[in-house]
Amino acid sequence: MTTEHEIQFWLLLLGYVVSRRKKRKRETVRNYWVHPLTSQRFSKGQFHLRYGGLRKCPKKFFDYFKMSIGTFDELLEKLKPALIRSDTKMRLAISPEERLCVTIKYLATGHSFTSLHFRFLIGKATIRLIVRETCRAICDTLLNVLMPEPTTETWHKIADEFYTATSFPNCVGALDAKDIRTKMPPNSGGKQWDASKHSIVLLALVDSNYRFIAIDVGAYGTTGSCSIFKKSQLGRKLKEGRFHLPEYKPLPGIICPPMPYVFVADEGFGLTENMLRPFPNRNITPIRKVFNYRLIRARRAIDGAFGILANKWRVFYAPIQLETNFVQDIIKATCVLHNLVLLRDGFVFEDILSNPLHDVAWSTVRGPASGMLVRNSFANYFVSPQGEIPWQNEKI
Repeated sequence: MTTEHEIQFWLLLLGYVVSRRKKRKRETVRNYWVHPLTSQRFSKGQFHLRYGGLRKCPKKFFDYFKMSIGTFDELLEKLKPALIRSDTKMRLAISPEERLCVTIKYLATGHSFTSLHFRFLIGKATIRLIVRETCRAICDTLLNVLMPEPTTETWHKIADEFYTATSFPNCVGALDAKDIRTKMPPNSGGKQWDASKHSIVLLALVDSNYRFIAIDVGAYGTTGSCSIFKKSQLGRKLKEGRFHLPEYKPLPGIICPPMPYVFVADEGFGLTENMLRPFPNRNITPIRKVFNYRLIRARRAIDGAFGILANKWRVFYAPIQLETNFVQDIIKATCVLHNLVLLRDGFVFEDILSNPLHDVAWSTVRGPASGMLVRNSFANYFVSPQGEIPWQNEKI
């Protein structure tokens, strides 16, 4: 039977629960339809105070938005249909110009939504929604425009530019993967941060001009580079022969044998006929040292691309405190903006010298005999009179 003390205990507990629910309900009641601070957006918000003035000073505009006025206007024109919202009887809609400004500022600085709230005098939840919708609009509108499916003619052009820039023949791209750190998952117990366990992988293929040819976003940092590539859309296309790579072609200065077009990568990727990686340092010979130098010289394109991406869009400087799908939209949008700004405005040389993005953990995978044969053929070519460059022996 229930004693009197037990009855009193349960009554007190029930009263406490009811009082807590009433308190939470009172706290969630809105005190304002529009907060007095955000009601000053049109007079004191950063967009309304600075946007017009910045457009009169191109250099300041570029410093603020990380792109020229012409590039911003072109981007706005393409995104405007997706960013227009209708006014209501209760409030005026936020214009496409302001939405784009808020999003660019977030991507360029990595400032929290709270910080942007006090700058633009827009509600935090609204800023979050604006950034997400704008990033999705950038991807939906421009991803296939600025990173179209390469054709055979495109690969030929990329290979010619790579050879001109790096003296590496038959090269159609540099490949690498980087960890984009994200917030620590809930219920992680406050354990020490491990970027490889709380990150999303950006797999990217670039040309010699630091532009992204193709990207793959979504794998997690616990997977090695080789496995990521095999499971990615890029890896499956290459394996299935759907990449439209050109027919084999002899290396410059020799008649035969014809050699495949290749991607250059680091040790984390599997060696195949179309994928070259460095020789291991164990028992390395002078010929192999020359090959490694020439391959690393060609791979600088991917390091430079990641450096430009992270140094311009500093949202990557710290773990992104957002859910996974949101982070994926941000990564894709910044890669699209990277190509657009690079194409229209160029880049600052200093940005390619540092790369704050984290490498993906990898384990060495033995390559097939066909891949080794191709790599050996390139290595022998680089020390031949037709394929050597004057200073290569000084660099090994």
